[in-house]
Amino acid sequence: MNSGIHHITLITRKVQNNVDFYVGFLGLRLVKRTGGYEDPGQLHLFYGDHTGAPGSLITFLVWEDGSSGRAGHGQVGEVALAIDPGSIGFWLERTLRFHVPASGPATEFGEPVLRLRDPDGISVKLVGSSLPAGKRWVSPDIPAEHAIYRIRGATILSETPDETQAFIKHYSGFHLQNSEDTVTRLVSPSGDVIDIRDAHGFWPGSPGTGIADHIAFRATDVAELRALEKSLAQLNSSPTSLHDRKYFTSLYVREPGGTLLEFATDGPGFTIDEPIETLGSRLFIPPHDAGRAEDIKAVLPQFALPGETRVIYRELPFIHRFHTPENPDGTTIVLLHGTGGNETDLMPLARRIAPRATLLGIRGRSTEEGILRWFRRLTPTSFDQADIRFEAEALVAFIAQAVTVYGLAADRLVFLGYSNGANLLASLMLLHPGPVARAILLRPVMVLDDAPQADLRRSRVLMLSGRNDPYRPLAPALEQAFRNGGAEIDARIIEAGHELAEADQDAITAWLNR
Repeated sequence: MNSGIHHITLITRKVQNNVDFYVGFLGLRLVKRTGGYEDPGQLHLFYGDHTGAPGSLITFLVWEDGSSGRAGHGQVGEVALAIDPGSIGFWLERTLRFHVPASGPATEFGEPVLRLRDPDGISVKLVGSSLPAGKRWVSPDIPAEHAIYRIRGATILSETPDETQAFIKHYSGFHLQNSEDTVTRLVSPSGDVIDIRDAHGFWPGSPGTGIADHIAFRATDVAELRALEKSLAQLNSSPTSLHDRKYFTSLYVREPGGTLLEFATDGPGFTIDEPIETLGSRLFIPPHDAGRAEDIKAVLPQFALPGETRVIYRELPFIHRFHTPENPDGTTIVLLHGTGGNETDLMPLARRIAPRATLLGIRGRSTEEGILRWFRRLTPTSFDQADIRFEAEALVAFIAQAVTVYGLAADRLVFLGYSNGANLLASLMLLHPGPVARAILLRPVMVLDDAPQADLRRSRVLMLSGRNDPYRPLAPALEQAFRNGGAEIDARIIEAGHELAEADQDAITAWLNR
């Protein structure tokens, strides 16, 4: 049986900040980048040593611009990375030079500790420790003798520390070392540790960015996992689930205190689809989603490694996301999602209709029963007029700022909106003629009670309504408003309901190519 920690998985809100910290500042190697196995639209990054060996891996699920979680009991509260004992001074100086929040040095369980905060607020300890290690990854500005070389351990917050301790000792091969204050330390035969902090009186943890998702322990092979699954079933533990993650096979279970644990096989490893020399340089999509690979890649957040060209995101009135193709043609398609969507929803469609266009997805700021919209709705067919005007004006300001700060070609902007997003886009054109010259409106209706007469003679509009869309009776008034304003409008009814259909893609492609 292998022993010790295989990897620790956490959740980040900003992929670029995450890469800059773990690759750029800590000097870890990015050894794999994949789409999520549970959610293919979720990027998963793996950092580790030179070979991406089990025991060195810190991994992140990317919830780009997602809501923050809350650390509490039933969670991993802290991760610890091993450095040589004499390297604490190097890292203290490095935190000061790069303005990284840090506290210490201190001594914990007889080891020197420097405690950092990553960009999401996650507590990361650098621990001076002499442990066996694989081949170190050496980054350009961190000497080999000071490099992080493996995971030292993790801290679990538990309201039932005795039960948590007993579970981990029984199923993970750790044994009791000693205790300090409210923390009990377990150690594996390979030397890494689990600290269990008594979290009586803590609030329960909640999922979100800036917290840990799970901690994984090492298993030799699938046979060992199946035996463990059978043993846990006899224990009547929390439900277990076995998954093939391509690079390892995993079994998930919650320990009695509520923390999600994983048992993961050492193999086959990350070199199954990339040589060691180029680990982490390609984006891989899980095999079961191979048929949708290009669409999935369009919605995954992009990032740059240190030294590579990157998009520097600015604080603008709306949350937004770019997708830049390999060979952009200078066109930018600005995307406004429908009710319940987000800034990435329309990216697969936009990629298919214009493969070389840069995509700019924007997130609506209004919410209704927890789902995103662009403006408030009073009834299914009546809308908050003040909110429409306020958000339309804010979007005009966003467009102007985005053109300036991102260097977009204003005359090569195309706007595409669906449903509620199409309605705000149409309202913006009627209230503020000029910023939007080319618009694709999918399932739009007139939402303005008193639409002004607008000069739209320089505007070109494609308007696609679904024949079976229950809202279609509200569309002719919008079409007439565009015609009255002098817009060049192509209004069509396609065989669809309110949902998008293949006919939308065909019509948009033909319209763009005219």
